[in-house]
Amino acid sequence: MAEHDYIQETTGARIRNWILYEMLRGAGYAAVVLVTIGVTIGVIYLVGLLLPAESRDAPPPMPFSQIEAPLDQATA
Repeated sequence: MAEHDYIQETTGARIRNWILYEMLRGAGYAAVVLVTIGVTIGVIYLVGLLLPAESRDAPPPMPFSQIEAPLDQATA
């Protein structure tokens, strides 16, 4: 089977087109990952909006997450 170069591309142009295609494909994959992360965060946010207000005011489940360092009392 003979390959006919109907658009008469040079070898350099063919390589440049292949590189451009590969870069655009990688950018497309990155866009899909980014949109997936955004949709996941959006779904978590919407589920959080469905929770009652009392659940937002509840104490944290970890006992040490509410410990605060005491303030130093400076003497003037």
